[in-house]
Amino acid sequence: TGKSTFINCLAESERVIVSEVPGTTRDSIDVRFERDGEDARDQGVTDLIALVGAVDGILQMQAQADAGYFIQCAGPVYSDAEQTAIHGVLLLRLRVDGDRVTDCRPETGRLHRGIEKLFERHPFAGDIGDIGNIGHADPPGLVAEAAHLAYVGAVEKLLGLAVPPRARQVRTIFAELQRVASHLYWLATHACDVGATAPFSPALQARERILGLLEQYCRDCGAGPASGCLLPGGLPHDLPAGWVERCGGLVESLPEELDGLEGLLTENRIWKKRTVGLGVLSPELAIDCGVTGPALRASGVAWDLRQALPYEAYGEVEFEVPVGRNGDTYDRYRVRMAEMRQALRIAAQCLDRLAEGPVRAGLPPELVGPRDAEVYHGVEGPRGEIGFYIVGDGTTHPYRCHLRAPSFANLQALPDLCRGELIADLLTLVGTLDLALGEVDR
Repeated sequence: TGKSTFINCLAESERVIVSEVPGTTRDSIDVRFERDGEDARDQGVTDLIALVGAVDGILQMQAQADAGYFIQCAGPVYSDAEQTAIHGVLLLRLRVDGDRVTDCRPETGRLHRGIEKLFERHPFAGDIGDIGNIGHADPPGLVAEAAHLAYVGAVEKLLGLAVPPRARQVRTIFAELQRVASHLYWLATHACDVGATAPFSPALQARERILGLLEQYCRDCGAGPASGCLLPGGLPHDLPAGWVERCGGLVESLPEELDGLEGLLTENRIWKKRTVGLGVLSPELAIDCGVTGPALRASGVAWDLRQALPYEAYGEVEFEVPVGRNGDTYDRYRVRMAEMRQALRIAAQCLDRLAEGPVRAGLPPELVGPRDAEVYHGVEGPRGEIGFYIVGDGTTHPYRCHLRAPSFANLQALPDLCRGELIADLLTLVGTLDLALGEVDR
Protein backbone atom coordinates (compact mmCIF):
# COMPACT_ATOMS: atom_id res chain seq x y z
CA THR A 1 0.00 0.00 0.00
CA GLY A 2 3.03 2.27 0.14
CA LYS A 3 2.79 2.69 3.95
CA SER A 4 4.71 1.01 6.74
CA THR A 5 2.97 -1.33 9.17
CA PHE A 6 4.27 -1.27 12.74
CA ILE A 7 3.91 -4.41 14.86
CA ASN A 8 4.22 -4.30 18.63
CA CYS A 9 5.95 -7.49 19.82
CA LEU A 10 6.94 -8.72 23.24
CA ALA A 11 9.57 -11.42 22.83
CA GLU A 12 11.36 -13.69 25.26
CA SER A 13 14.58 -15.01 23.79
CA GLU A 14 13.51 -15.78 20.21
CA ARG A 15 9.86 -16.63 20.88
CA VAL A 16 7.03 -14.15 20.39
CA ILE A 17 4.93 -13.77 23.54
CA VAL A 18 2.51 -11.01 22.50
CA SER A 19 1.97 -9.39 19.12
CA GLU A 20 -0.56 -6.91 17.89
CA VAL A 21 -1.03 -4.62 14.92
CA PRO A 22 -2.24 -1.17 15.98
CA GLY A 23 -5.46 -0.09 14.32
CA THR A 24 -6.58 -3.55 13.23
CA THR A 25 -9.20 -5.99 14.47
CA ARG A 26 -8.61 -9.40 15.96
CA ASP A 27 -9.65 -11.02 12.64
CA SER A 28 -6.95 -9.24 10.68
CA ILE A 29 -4.37 -10.27 13.27
CA ASP A 30 -5.41 -13.90 12.88
CA VAL A 31 -5.02 -13.68 9.09
CA ARG A 32 -1.65 -12.06 9.41
CA PHE A 33 -0.06 -14.23 12.08
CA GLU A 34 -1.54 -17.72 11.75
CA ARG A 35 0.34 -20.50 9.98
CA ASP A 36 -0.67 -24.17 9.81
CA GLY A 37 -3.33 -23.63 12.45
CA GLU A 38 -0.87 -22.30 15.06
CA ASP A 39 -1.11 -18.83 16.51
CA ALA A 40 1.84 -16.55 15.78
CA ARG A 41 2.37 -15.95 19.49
CA ASP A 42 4.14 -19.29 19.55
CA GLN A 43 6.27 -18.60 16.49
CA GLY A 44 9.82 -17.34 16.29
CA VAL A 45 10.64 -13.70 15.61
CA THR A 46 12.03 -14.56 12.16
CA ASP A 47 8.87 -16.53 11.37
CA LEU A 48 6.80 -13.51 12.32
CA ILE A 49 8.66 -11.33 9.86
CA ALA A 50 8.11 -13.89 7.09
CA LEU A 51 4.40 -14.10 7.90
CA VAL A 52 4.04 -10.33 7.79
CA GLY A 53 5.67 -10.19 4.35
CA ALA A 54 3.47 -12.96 2.97
CA VAL A 55 0.17 -11.51 4.11
CA ASP A 56 1.21 -7.95 3.22
CA GLY A 57 0.78 -8.92 -0.45
CA ILE A 58 -2.81 -9.97 0.27
CA LEU A 59 -3.55 -6.66 1.97
CA GLN A 60 -2.06 -4.76 -0.98
CA MET A 61 -4.26 -6.68 -3.42
CA GLN A 62 -7.31 -5.87 -1.30
CA ALA A 63 -6.40 -2.18 -1.34
CA GLN A 64 -5.83 -2.28 -5.10
CA ALA A 65 -9.17 -3.97 -5.67
CA ASP A 66 -10.89 -1.24 -3.67
CA ALA A 67 -9.11 1.38 -5.79
CA GLY A 68 -10.06 -0.35 -9.05
CA TYR A 69 -6.62 -1.52 -10.28
CA PHE A 70 -4.08 -4.27 -9.73
CA ILE A 71 -0.29 -4.23 -9.65
CA GLN A 72 1.30 -7.17 -11.45
CA CYS A 73 4.89 -8.18 -12.12
CA ALA A 74 5.70 -8.93 -15.75
CA GLY A 75 8.89 -10.82 -16.08
CA PRO A 76 11.54 -11.85 -15.94
CA VAL A 77 11.83 -10.53 -19.49
CA TYR A 78 14.25 -12.46 -21.69
CA SER A 79 15.69 -9.52 -23.62
CA ASP A 80 18.13 -10.60 -26.33
CA ALA A 81 18.18 -14.11 -24.88
CA GLU A 82 21.28 -15.41 -26.66
CA GLN A 83 23.30 -16.13 -23.54
CA THR A 84 22.02 -17.57 -20.29
CA ALA A 85 23.74 -14.79 -18.33
CA ILE A 86 21.02 -12.31 -19.25
CA HIS A 87 17.95 -14.47 -18.70
CA GLY A 88 15.46 -12.80 -16.44
CA VAL A 89 17.33 -9.62 -15.56
CA LEU A 90 14.54 -7.11 -16.34
CA LEU A 91 11.49 -6.99 -14.11
CA LEU A 92 8.56 -4.78 -15.07
CA ARG A 93 6.25 -3.81 -12.24
CA LEU A 94 2.92 -2.99 -13.85
CA ARG A 95 -0.22 -1.23 -12.73
CA VAL A 96 -3.04 -2.49 -14.89
CA ASP A 97 -6.71 -1.69 -15.32
CA GLY A 98 -8.34 -4.69 -16.93
CA ASP A 99 -6.04 -5.66 -19.80
CA ARG A 100 -4.57 -2.16 -20.17
CA VAL A 101 -1.28 -0.99 -18.65
CA THR A 102 -1.74 2.25 -16.72
CA ASP A 103 1.82 2.45 -15.37
CA CYS A 104 5.08 0.55 -15.77
CA ARG A 105 8.17 0.68 -13.60
CA PRO A 106 11.27 -1.19 -14.82
CA GLU A 107 13.37 -2.73 -12.05
CA THR A 108 16.98 -3.43 -13.00
CA GLY A 109 20.22 -4.20 -11.20
CA ARG A 110 20.27 -7.99 -11.46
CA LEU A 111 23.23 -8.01 -13.85
CA HIS A 112 25.47 -5.47 -12.14
CA ARG A 113 29.10 -6.62 -12.35
CA GLY A 114 31.07 -3.47 -11.57
CA ILE A 115 32.53 -3.22 -15.08
CA GLU A 116 33.43 0.45 -14.74
CA LYS A 117 35.56 -0.31 -11.68
CA LEU A 118 37.26 -3.09 -13.59
CA PHE A 119 38.22 -0.52 -16.22
CA GLU A 120 39.90 1.55 -13.53
CA ARG A 121 41.97 -1.40 -12.26
CA HIS A 122 43.50 -2.33 -15.62
CA PRO A 123 45.88 -0.48 -17.97
CA PHE A 124 44.36 1.42 -20.89
CA ALA A 125 45.08 -1.32 -23.42
CA GLY A 126 44.12 -4.05 -20.93
CA ASP A 127 40.51 -2.90 -20.73
CA ILE A 128 39.73 -4.03 -24.28
CA GLY A 129 38.87 -7.54 -23.14
CA ASP A 130 36.36 -6.31 -20.54
CA ILE A 131 34.35 -4.25 -23.01
CA GLY A 132 32.85 -7.34 -24.62
CA ASN A 133 30.96 -8.01 -21.38
CA ILE A 134 28.92 -4.82 -21.72
CA GLY A 135 26.44 -6.17 -24.24
CA HIS A 136 25.71 -9.77 -23.25
CA ALA A 137 23.41 -10.10 -26.24
CA ASP A 138 26.28 -9.74 -28.68
CA PRO A 139 29.30 -11.97 -29.28
CA PRO A 140 32.18 -10.19 -27.48
CA GLY A 141 34.68 -8.54 -29.81
CA LEU A 142 32.48 -9.04 -32.87
CA VAL A 143 29.11 -7.35 -32.64
CA ALA A 144 30.36 -5.48 -29.56
CA GLU A 145 32.53 -3.45 -31.95
CA ALA A 146 30.70 -0.18 -31.20
CA ALA A 147 31.72 -0.29 -27.54
CA HIS A 148 35.32 -1.04 -28.49
CA LEU A 149 35.30 1.81 -31.00
CA ALA A 150 34.00 4.24 -28.38
CA TYR A 151 36.59 3.17 -25.82
CA VAL A 152 39.65 3.26 -28.07
CA GLY A 153 38.45 6.60 -29.45
CA ALA A 154 38.31 8.03 -25.93
CA VAL A 155 41.80 6.69 -25.11
CA GLU A 156 43.18 8.12 -28.36
CA LYS A 157 41.63 11.50 -27.58
CA LEU A 158 43.05 11.41 -24.04
CA LEU A 159 46.57 10.48 -25.18
CA GLY A 160 46.57 12.52 -28.39
CA LEU A 161 47.07 9.56 -30.72
CA ALA A 162 46.60 9.97 -34.50
CA VAL A 163 45.08 6.93 -36.24
CA PRO A 164 46.37 6.13 -39.79
CA PRO A 165 43.84 6.60 -42.63
CA ARG A 166 43.71 2.90 -43.53
CA ALA A 167 42.91 1.96 -39.93
CA ARG A 168 40.13 4.55 -39.76
CA GLN A 169 38.53 3.16 -42.92
CA VAL A 170 38.76 -0.45 -41.78
CA ARG A 171 37.30 0.42 -38.38
CA THR A 172 34.42 2.17 -40.15
CA ILE A 173 33.77 -0.99 -42.17
CA PHE A 174 33.79 -3.07 -38.97
CA ALA A 175 31.35 -0.66 -37.29
CA GLU A 176 28.89 -0.75 -40.18
CA LEU A 177 29.03 -4.52 -40.52
CA GLN A 178 28.32 -4.67 -36.80
CA ARG A 179 25.32 -2.39 -37.27
CA VAL A 180 23.84 -4.68 -39.90
CA ALA A 181 24.50 -7.82 -37.83
CA SER A 182 22.96 -6.26 -34.73
CA HIS A 183 19.84 -5.10 -36.59
CA LEU A 184 19.44 -8.52 -38.21
CA TYR A 185 19.54 -10.19 -34.80
CA TRP A 186 17.04 -7.67 -33.48
CA LEU A 187 14.76 -8.30 -36.45
CA ALA A 188 14.83 -12.09 -35.99
CA THR A 189 13.97 -11.97 -32.28
CA HIS A 190 11.59 -9.00 -32.40
CA ALA A 191 9.56 -10.53 -35.23
CA CYS A 192 9.14 -13.69 -33.15
CA ASP A 193 8.01 -11.57 -30.18
CA VAL A 194 5.33 -10.02 -32.36
CA GLY A 195 4.31 -13.41 -33.76
CA ALA A 196 6.07 -13.52 -37.14
CA THR A 197 8.43 -16.51 -37.28
CA ALA A 198 9.22 -16.50 -41.01
CA PRO A 199 12.06 -13.90 -40.87
CA PHE A 200 13.90 -15.73 -38.08
CA SER A 201 16.02 -18.16 -40.12
CA PRO A 202 16.89 -15.91 -43.12
CA ALA A 203 17.82 -13.01 -40.82
CA LEU A 204 20.15 -15.15 -38.71
CA GLN A 205 21.67 -16.77 -41.79
CA ALA A 206 22.58 -13.35 -43.18
CA ARG A 207 23.97 -12.37 -39.80
CA GLU A 208 26.14 -15.49 -39.65
CA ARG A 209 27.78 -14.51 -42.93
CA ILE A 210 28.80 -11.18 -41.41
CA LEU A 211 30.08 -12.77 -38.21
CA GLY A 212 32.09 -15.28 -40.23
CA LEU A 213 33.83 -12.42 -42.03
CA LEU A 214 34.70 -10.69 -38.75
CA GLU A 215 35.80 -13.95 -37.16
CA GLN A 216 38.25 -14.48 -40.01
CA TYR A 217 39.94 -11.19 -39.16
CA CYS A 218 40.03 -12.04 -35.44
CA ARG A 219 41.61 -15.43 -36.14
CA ASP A 220 44.25 -14.04 -38.46
CA CYS A 221 45.27 -11.21 -36.15
CA GLY A 222 45.38 -13.58 -33.15
CA ALA A 223 43.08 -11.42 -31.09
CA GLY A 224 40.35 -13.99 -30.49
CA PRO A 225 36.68 -13.02 -30.44
CA ALA A 226 36.69 -12.17 -26.72
CA SER A 227 39.56 -9.68 -26.80
CA GLY A 228 38.34 -7.40 -29.55
CA CYS A 229 39.64 -6.39 -32.96
CA LEU A 230 40.63 -2.80 -32.09
CA LEU A 231 43.48 -1.23 -30.17
CA PRO A 232 44.32 2.36 -29.18
CA GLY A 233 46.09 3.84 -32.19
CA GLY A 234 44.53 1.61 -34.85
CA LEU A 235 44.29 -2.13 -35.45
CA PRO A 236 46.35 -5.07 -34.16
CA HIS A 237 46.80 -6.50 -37.65
CA ASP A 238 46.19 -5.62 -41.29
CA LEU A 239 43.41 -7.27 -43.26
CA PRO A 240 44.17 -10.87 -44.33
CA ALA A 241 44.59 -11.78 -47.98
CA GLY A 242 41.29 -12.04 -49.81
CA TRP A 243 39.31 -10.35 -47.03
CA VAL A 244 38.50 -7.21 -49.04
CA GLU A 245 37.13 -9.24 -51.96
CA ARG A 246 35.07 -11.44 -49.67
CA CYS A 247 33.69 -8.40 -47.86
CA GLY A 248 32.84 -6.72 -51.14
CA GLY A 249 30.85 -9.74 -52.29
CA LEU A 250 28.96 -9.80 -49.00
CA VAL A 251 28.13 -6.10 -49.13
CA GLU A 252 26.91 -6.49 -52.70
CA SER A 253 24.65 -9.49 -51.99
CA LEU A 254 23.06 -8.43 -48.68
CA PRO A 255 20.61 -5.83 -50.13
CA GLU A 256 18.81 -8.62 -52.00
CA GLU A 257 18.42 -10.55 -48.74
CA LEU A 258 17.06 -7.43 -47.06
CA ASP A 259 14.51 -7.17 -49.87
CA GLY A 260 13.31 -10.67 -49.02
CA LEU A 261 13.01 -9.86 -45.32
CA GLU A 262 11.07 -6.67 -46.00
CA GLY A 263 8.81 -8.57 -48.37
CA LEU A 264 7.76 -10.75 -45.44
CA LEU A 265 6.86 -7.90 -43.10
CA THR A 266 6.62 -4.36 -44.46
CA GLU A 267 3.23 -4.65 -46.18
CA ASN A 268 2.04 -7.64 -44.18
CA ARG A 269 -1.36 -6.62 -42.83
CA ILE A 270 -0.98 -8.67 -39.63
CA TRP A 271 2.46 -7.15 -38.96
CA LYS A 272 1.08 -3.65 -39.51
CA LYS A 273 -1.91 -4.29 -37.23
CA ARG A 274 0.48 -5.36 -34.47
CA THR A 275 2.92 -2.45 -34.87
CA VAL A 276 1.30 0.63 -36.47
CA GLY A 277 0.27 3.11 -33.79
CA LEU A 278 1.73 0.99 -30.99
CA GLY A 279 4.10 2.59 -28.48
CA VAL A 280 4.13 6.10 -29.92
CA LEU A 281 7.11 8.15 -28.68
CA SER A 282 6.90 11.88 -29.31
CA PRO A 283 10.12 13.71 -30.29
CA GLU A 284 9.87 15.96 -27.23
CA LEU A 285 9.60 13.01 -24.85
CA ALA A 286 12.38 11.13 -26.64
CA ILE A 287 14.74 14.07 -26.19
CA ASP A 288 13.72 14.54 -22.55
CA CYS A 289 14.43 10.86 -21.80
CA GLY A 290 17.82 10.94 -23.54
CA VAL A 291 16.75 8.43 -26.18
CA THR A 292 19.21 8.02 -29.06
CA GLY A 293 19.65 5.80 -32.08
CA PRO A 294 16.84 4.36 -34.21
CA ALA A 295 14.28 4.93 -31.45
CA LEU A 296 14.98 8.68 -31.57
CA ARG A 297 15.15 8.95 -35.34
CA ALA A 298 11.87 7.06 -35.73
CA SER A 299 10.26 9.95 -33.82
CA GLY A 300 11.39 12.38 -36.52
CA VAL A 301 14.62 13.69 -34.92
CA ALA A 302 17.45 13.47 -37.47
CA TRP A 303 20.30 13.15 -34.97
CA ASP A 304 23.17 10.85 -35.87
CA LEU A 305 26.68 11.25 -34.47
CA ARG A 306 28.18 9.99 -37.72
CA GLN A 307 26.94 13.16 -39.42
CA ALA A 308 26.65 15.60 -36.52
CA LEU A 309 30.14 14.90 -35.11
CA PRO A 310 31.98 12.81 -37.72
CA TYR A 311 34.63 10.39 -36.45
CA GLU A 312 36.74 7.67 -38.08
CA ALA A 313 36.06 7.85 -41.87
CA TYR A 314 32.44 9.02 -41.73
CA GLY A 315 33.37 12.50 -42.89
CA GLU A 316 34.70 11.01 -46.14
CA VAL A 317 31.61 9.06 -47.24
CA GLU A 318 28.08 9.93 -48.31
CA PHE A 319 25.01 8.46 -46.65
CA GLU A 320 21.53 9.41 -45.50
CA VAL A 321 20.04 9.36 -42.01
CA PRO A 322 16.65 7.57 -42.11
CA VAL A 323 13.95 9.18 -39.98
CA GLY A 324 10.34 8.28 -39.22
CA ARG A 325 7.24 10.39 -38.81
CA ASN A 326 4.98 8.72 -36.24
CA GLY A 327 7.42 7.40 -33.65
CA ASP A 328 5.59 4.08 -33.31
CA THR A 329 6.81 0.47 -33.37
CA TYR A 330 6.33 0.24 -37.13
CA ASP A 331 8.45 3.34 -37.78
CA ARG A 332 11.23 1.97 -35.58
CA TYR A 333 11.20 -1.18 -37.71
CA ARG A 334 11.33 0.83 -40.95
CA VAL A 335 14.19 3.02 -39.69
CA ARG A 336 16.32 0.00 -38.75
CA MET A 337 15.71 -1.63 -42.12
CA ALA A 338 16.75 1.57 -43.91
CA GLU A 339 19.82 1.91 -41.65
CA MET A 340 21.06 -1.50 -42.75
CA ARG A 341 21.00 -0.37 -46.38
CA GLN A 342 22.86 2.84 -45.53
CA ALA A 343 25.42 0.87 -43.51
CA LEU A 344 26.14 -1.32 -46.53
CA ARG A 345 26.45 1.83 -48.64
CA ILE A 346 29.05 3.24 -46.24
CA ALA A 347 31.01 -0.03 -46.13
CA ALA A 348 31.06 -0.20 -49.95
CA GLN A 349 32.48 3.33 -50.20
CA CYS A 350 35.21 2.56 -47.66
CA LEU A 351 36.16 -0.60 -49.55
CA ASP A 352 36.43 1.35 -52.82
CA ARG A 353 38.58 4.08 -51.22
CA LEU A 354 40.68 1.85 -48.97
CA ALA A 355 44.04 3.56 -48.51
CA GLU A 356 47.43 1.90 -48.42
CA GLY A 357 49.78 2.19 -45.50
CA PRO A 358 50.08 1.15 -41.86
CA VAL A 359 47.11 0.26 -39.69
CA ARG A 360 48.55 1.32 -36.33
CA ALA A 361 50.19 4.47 -35.03
CA GLY A 362 53.55 4.36 -33.30
CA LEU A 363 52.95 3.92 -29.57
CA PRO A 364 55.21 4.35 -26.53
CA PRO A 365 56.01 1.25 -24.41
CA GLU A 366 53.36 2.32 -21.87
CA LEU A 367 50.21 4.37 -22.36
CA VAL A 368 50.14 7.04 -19.63
CA GLY A 369 47.14 9.30 -19.23
CA PRO A 370 47.90 13.00 -18.60
CA ARG A 371 47.21 14.15 -15.06
CA ASP A 372 43.87 15.96 -14.52
CA ALA A 373 42.87 15.40 -18.15
CA GLU A 374 39.32 14.31 -18.96
CA VAL A 375 37.68 13.39 -22.26
CA TYR A 376 34.43 12.01 -23.59
CA HIS A 377 34.08 10.20 -26.89
CA GLY A 378 30.80 8.87 -28.24
CA VAL A 379 29.95 6.86 -31.34
CA GLU A 380 26.69 5.95 -33.05
CA GLY A 381 26.13 2.32 -32.12
CA PRO A 382 23.27 0.11 -33.35
CA ARG A 383 21.17 0.98 -30.29
CA GLY A 384 22.17 4.63 -30.05
CA GLU A 385 24.98 6.75 -28.67
CA ILE A 386 27.53 4.75 -26.72
CA GLY A 387 30.46 6.64 -25.23
CA PHE A 388 33.18 6.65 -22.60
CA TYR A 389 34.17 9.37 -20.16
CA ILE A 390 37.78 8.89 -19.01
CA VAL A 391 39.86 10.84 -16.51
CA GLY A 392 43.65 10.50 -16.44
CA ASP A 393 45.86 10.87 -13.36
CA GLY A 394 49.39 10.49 -14.74
CA THR A 395 49.42 6.67 -14.52
CA THR A 396 48.86 3.79 -16.91
CA HIS A 397 45.33 3.29 -15.50
CA PRO A 398 42.30 5.53 -15.94
CA TYR A 399 41.43 7.33 -12.71
CA ARG A 400 37.74 7.27 -13.69
CA CYS A 401 35.97 5.48 -16.52
CA HIS A 402 32.24 5.89 -17.06
CA LEU A 403 30.13 4.32 -19.78
CA ARG A 404 27.28 6.17 -21.48
CA ALA A 405 25.11 3.24 -22.55
CA PRO A 406 22.22 3.73 -25.02
CA SER A 407 20.05 0.94 -23.57
CA PHE A 408 20.07 2.57 -20.12
CA ALA A 409 18.77 5.86 -21.52
CA ASN A 410 16.32 4.26 -23.94
CA LEU A 411 14.82 2.17 -21.14
CA GLN A 412 13.61 5.40 -19.50
CA ALA A 413 11.05 5.77 -22.28
CA LEU A 414 9.47 2.35 -21.71
CA PRO A 415 6.88 3.51 -19.10
CA ASP A 416 5.53 6.10 -21.54
CA LEU A 417 5.48 3.59 -24.40
CA CYS A 418 3.49 1.09 -22.33
CA ARG A 419 0.97 3.48 -20.80
CA GLY A 420 -2.48 2.75 -22.21
CA GLU A 421 -1.37 -0.26 -24.25
CA LEU A 422 -2.49 -3.88 -23.90
CA ILE A 423 -0.63 -6.33 -21.68
CA ALA A 424 -0.41 -8.60 -24.74
CA ASP A 425 1.72 -5.94 -26.49
CA LEU A 426 4.19 -5.59 -23.63
CA LEU A 427 6.84 -7.91 -25.09
CA THR A 428 6.57 -6.12 -28.45
CA LEU A 429 7.18 -2.78 -26.73
CA VAL A 430 10.24 -4.08 -24.89
CA GLY A 431 11.61 -5.51 -28.13
CA THR A 432 11.08 -2.35 -30.16
CA LEU A 433 13.68 -0.55 -28.00
CA ASP A 434 16.32 -3.26 -28.68
CA LEU A 435 17.64 -3.33 -25.11
CA ALA A 436 20.87 -5.01 -23.99
CA LEU A 437 20.68 -5.44 -20.23
CA GLY A 438 24.44 -5.72 -19.93
CA GLU A 439 24.57 -2.05 -20.92
CA VAL A 440 21.83 -1.14 -18.44
CA ASP A 441 23.29 -2.71 -15.31
CA ARG A 442 27.00 -2.80 -16.17
